[in-house]
Amino acid sequence: MTSTLDTPSRTFGTGPDLDPKRFRALAIIAVAQLMVVLDASVVIIALPSAQRALHISAANRQWMLTAYTLSFAGLLLLGGRIADYFGRKRMFVISLIGFAGASALGGLAQNSAMLFGARALQGAFAAIMAPAALSLLTVAFTEPKERARAFAVYGGIAGAGAAIGLILGGVLTEFASWRWTLLINVPIAIIAAVAAFRYVTESRASANHGYDLPGAVTVTGGLLALVYGFTKAGTDGWTSSTTLMLFGAAAVLLVAFVLIEQRAHHPLLPLRIVLDRNRGGSFLASLLVGIAMLGTFLSLTYYFQGTLHYSALKSGFAFVPFSLGIITGATAASRLLPRFGPRALLTGGLLLATAGLALFSTLDIHSAYVSTVLPAELIVSLGMGLSFVTMSSTALIGVGQEDAGVASALVNSTQQTGGSLGAALINTIATSATVSYVATHGHSAESLTAGAIHGYTTAFTFSAIVLAAAALAAFGLIRRARPSTDEAVVEGEPALALAGV
Repeated sequence: MTSTLDTPSRTFGTGPDLDPKRFRALAIIAVAQLMVVLDASVVIIALPSAQRALHISAANRQWMLTAYTLSFAGLLLLGGRIADYFGRKRMFVISLIGFAGASALGGLAQNSAMLFGARALQGAFAAIMAPAALSLLTVAFTEPKERARAFAVYGGIAGAGAAIGLILGGVLTEFASWRWTLLINVPIAIIAAVAAFRYVTESRASANHGYDLPGAVTVTGGLLALVYGFTKAGTDGWTSSTTLMLFGAAAVLLVAFVLIEQRAHHPLLPLRIVLDRNRGGSFLASLLVGIAMLGTFLSLTYYFQGTLHYSALKSGFAFVPFSLGIITGATAASRLLPRFGPRALLTGGLLLATAGLALFSTLDIHSAYVSTVLPAELIVSLGMGLSFVTMSSTALIGVGQEDAGVASALVNSTQQTGGSLGAALINTIATSATVSYVATHGHSAESLTAGAIHGYTTAFTFSAIVLAAAALAAFGLIRRARPSTDEAVVEGEPALALAGV
């Protein structure tokens, strides 16, 4: 969240004036970034164990994921402003300590409310930590070649974090307890906070542009009501008074957010950013991708452990091809984007991922990992790798310096918001489909298994439709021709680094 207003406590230039502690700072920031990314995925494998231990209902299980992603997404833009004006180092250290405390609370949770509350706190502190870390990195590395290397490390950590999280979640759940997927953050965050206090140089913006608290409250409240509405729809029905009341509250709060942003002197989200046709198409695609993908991970986790009877560890490794496919697709995208432009590449990547989800929807009681799941994972992940890089690059190209930080954060915010909505909505769709199937076919062991698979395939079908809509949005809205080399490199750096948050 850097801008022309950045003023480090001590000014470093080039050569001998470079910050002598910058590489130690890079290591500390990389650890913090890894924690933020890990915590969005490490609990996925642990979720079935936590659900059994704390007696969490099928309708509410998604809150272990969405409580984190929702608070992260809703507070990310505000978190960047807070770090800018209270001091990035100070807020980075405070957020690390807060993250450790929230992780301890979650790891020691005795009921679902305590667990979900702790996850929401983790997301809130991560919303301050992530933009503070990126700004500190930008200020510490001023020499172009070193900055490029630093962003490569930061972006690499972000990209690998999801895969590491899935494997680590399996290892910890298998050999210790699901609680350690949260408790492991405590020593890491405290050590990082102590090191940051010693080795990271303070920086802050020189002027306070306000925090737009009404905007932060209305957008977070609106998203929370929407997610809770999807959850209640699974238990009370789509037309129940509670569900409709929550959807109504969400609509009122989100409309209020837009009206506030139109009139605010220093809006949390300047509407000019999303009203640009190319960036708007990219952000809409990012939101829809988030809706489709986190729910897909949730369904696959329960398919692996509930239907294929994989252990937590084996489930973690079953996701590895997905991570490898994303890395491969992202590498290819960086080469293909200058040649074909964002419209063709993003549309093609989303359609490829749609085909993979359509293959997932063919799963049945006799399907095997190698014959169906593995090919589908590779197809979806290659498409996602192509899409992530293209969405991030398009979101930043041509944006003004005063809006660069907000535009970068919005890439993450839309994905996290979509993930929150998608996990709740797709979990509701899957559980409702399972209940309907079992009610029709009886409660035999075979019917229960087939009903669970029917729920998963219904969820995959819905996700495929959402990704097809994202492809249509990208094709219809994005008009930009191939980006210039300068645009792709200079303006794309922050977006690529943030893409994995």
